[in-house]
Amino acid sequence: MKIAVIGAGKWGQALASAFAHNHDVVLTSRTPKDLPNFVTLDVALSCDYLVISVPAQEIANWLKEHFNYQGQNVLVVSKGIDAKDGRFLQDIYEQYVPKEKLCFLSGPSFAAEVIKKLPTALVVNSENEALASTYASFFPEYIKAYTSTDVIGAEVAGAYKNIIAIASGVCKGLQLGANAQAALTSRGLVEMQRFGAFFGAKDETFYGLSGAGDLFLTASSELSRNFRVGLGLAAGKSLETIITELGEVAEGVGTTNAVENIAKDKELYLPIAHEVYNMLHGKHPKESLGDLLSQ
Repeated sequence: MKIAVIGAGKWGQALASAFAHNHDVVLTSRTPKDLPNFVTLDVALSCDYLVISVPAQEIANWLKEHFNYQGQNVLVVSKGIDAKDGRFLQDIYEQYVPKEKLCFLSGPSFAAEVIKKLPTALVVNSENEALASTYASFFPEYIKAYTSTDVIGAEVAGAYKNIIAIASGVCKGLQLGANAQAALTSRGLVEMQRFGAFFGAKDETFYGLSGAGDLFLTASSELSRNFRVGLGLAAGKSLETIITELGEVAEGVGTTNAVENIAKDKELYLPIAHEVYNMLHGKHPKESLGDLLSQ
C-alpha cells in the first residue's frame, strides 16, 4: 500500500517507520525536514491512505487551510479536544471527510519505544469496520493492532488521559508517594469514564487498551510530555516556562481547558480535571491537593 504520514513530529516519524516495514510510505510536514521519503503535501494527499498526526489544537485550521479531500482514507493519530469550541476530533474531521472514511488510533504508545521496535498493542477505531481492519493490517509484527467501533470512547480516553497524566506528574513532583499515585490514577480512570458516558461511550473501552492501557502508561512515565508538565507545576514553574522547556506540544493543556468549559456547560462533576485546570492557571499544587482531598 502507498501510505502518507502527515505530520513529521516524533509520533509521525515513529508511525512512518513502523508502516515502512511492509509498505511504501512517504512523510510530510508543515516545515520541510531532512528525512527519508519526505515529500510535498500535494504528493502526500495524492495517496489513498493517509495517517494524520497534526496536533489536536491545530487540526481545525490545518484542515481548513491545507486539506484537499480526494476520496482518501484517513487514520487520525492525534488525541485531544479542541479548546476553542469543545469539539472532538471526529466532529472536526467529519466536516471534510465522510464518516465511513475515518479511523482513529488509540492505545498505549510512546513514540520513542515504537521507533525502537519495542512491542505494543493499539486499537484502530472506526464505524467502518472493514477500513479499521485494513489500517490495522498495515502495522508490523511488533505492534498488535485491534479494532473497535467505539470512536467516541477512544476519543475521550485518548484526550482525557493526558489531563490525568498532568495531575499524576504533580503527584510525583510533590513526592506524595506510590499510594497517592495509584489512588489518583484509578480515580482518574473513573472520572474519564464518567465523562465518556455522558457522550455515549462504551464502558468497556475504558477498561482496555484505549482507556486503562493508555492512562497507566501516560500517567506513570517521564517519557510523557503531559506528565512532565505536572512535574513542572509541582516545581513551581509557570506554564509558559514549562512549555518552552518541553519544546513539544503537550496535548493535555488544551484538552484541560476544553474539558473545564464542557463541564461548566453540562454541569459535570470532574474534580481532577477541574483542579488541573486551576493549577495550569496559577493555583498552587498543594492547595489543589487539599481541595481534592476535601471533596
